[in-house]
Order: sequence, then structure tokens, then C-alpha cells
Amino acid sequence: MEKVEQLFNALWQDYTQRLCPSAAQVHDLLEEDEPLLNDHIALRTFNLPQVGLDRLAAPFIAIGYKPCGKYHFEAKKLYAEHFEHPNPAAPKVFISELLVGQFSSLLQQTVRDLVSQVPESALNDPAFLYGGRLWDLDYATYELLSAESEYAGWVAAHGFGANHFTVSINQLEQFTEVHEVNHLLRHNGFAINESGGEVKGSPEVLLEQSSTMADRVAVNFLDGVREIPGGFYEFAKRYPTADGELYRGFVEASADKIFESTNQ
Repeated sequence: MEKVEQLFNALWQDYTQRLCPSAAQVHDLLEEDEPLLNDHIALRTFNLPQVGLDRLAAPFIAIGYKPCGKYHFEAKKLYAEHFEHPNPAAPKVFISELLVGQFSSLLQQTVRDLVSQVPESALNDPAFLYGGRLWDLDYATYELLSAESEYAGWVAAHGFGANHFTVSINQLEQFTEVHEVNHLLRHNGFAINESGGEVKGSPEVLLEQSSTMADRVAVNFLDGVREIPGGFYEFAKRYPTADGELYRGFVEASADKIFESTNQ
């Protein structure tokens, strides 16, 4: 587990410093006697060979993770998989990729031009997972991509890093319901993603989720610094399956709405 902890600590440092500074405050609000349990992290990328889902999964597979589920988001033109470690205490990993070929020729060429700037050697070190953007980008190109796909703009601007971490509500003693956590966060000035309802999922599908809206963070573009949506913090409550074990997968309809936490 030492390698798992090292990788997730590095991802957390990047996430709280660059993508979602407010996560540290949320973390402090919810932490009780024991360290918070991280249910899962999510990573975003493009489905191009140099940077596709498999490239992002490789460092996790190298430390024991295995693929456990596949997901299709037809409206957003995304494909995703989730990975689990044999040690159930290790966070799950949810990796999605934009199906670039299903978009306009302009978006396709723009994304290919960005990815072509990535040196092959840059992806050989697992540190690329929290290394940010590996290409140059101006603000107009970010806007062009975002107009067609919010997800494309996000990946183009931020590059590689945890889009979100997720607090396991099952572990908390003070709160047992997702809506209770949402209420606390609202009371402390955090905006909650209400797309599809503030609580996504239900006990019937064995998973309930909610999330903050993404922080607005400063990003360096070729033509100056702009504030755009960064990362967000998610909260998940899992219910037991017929065998008594907590459900470990993801629900496409809920995840589809969680993606919208980074919408402008």
C-alpha cells in the first residue's frame, strides 16, 4: 500500500494546490477522529493513443489496480472505466476519455495539435498523472473547445490531475445522509451541483452522490492568466448488495450529472 499512498498523496497535493483549493476547507469541515476515507478519484483525458485511458491507467495497474467496470456517456461522447485495488481501503480510480472522433473536424484537429506537443518520454513517469498541462494553449483555443465540449476545454486547459476526490459518507459518524453533508456545505458558503437534483442516485441503485461546483482557479494561457472552472469535491454513500458487501461500482446516470460540476 505504500506505493498507493505515495501516488494518492501526490495527486492530493496537486488537486488542492492547483485544481480545487477549497477541498482542503471541506476536508477540515468533515474530518472527525479518523482521517477521511477517499472513495475514489476521477481523471479526464482524450482518447488519442498518446494520452488515452490506457496510458493513464498504466501507473495504477503497475501498483496492483485492476479494471472493474466500463461506462458509456453517449450525450457527452465519453467512455470511462473504473479500477480497484485488492486492498479495499485503497481508493477506486475512475478514468474517462473524450471520444474525439465523434466531434467536429475543427475540434478533432485542435485536440490532435495539442497532444502532438507531448513528448513520449513525458508519459513514462507516473508523475505525469498530476503534472498538469503538457502543451501550450491560448485562451481563444480554450474557448473554442469549450463551446463544443466543456470536457474538451477542461482537459485542454488543465491537462493531467485529479478532477475530483470523493469523501466516503459511509465512514462519517456525524452525518449519515448525503443531503446532510450538502446542508453543512451550503451553510459554509459552498455551492452544490444541482444538475439532476442535488443528490444523484438512490438506495435502489446502491449509490448516492453529490458534489460541490468546481472552484474557479487561475490558469496560465499563452496570452495571459484567466480564471476558469477547476476541480470539485464529491461525496458518496454506498449501499450493501445482496451479499452484504457495499456496492463498489458507479451509476452512469449519476456520473453523467457529476461531470457537470465543472460547467461554467
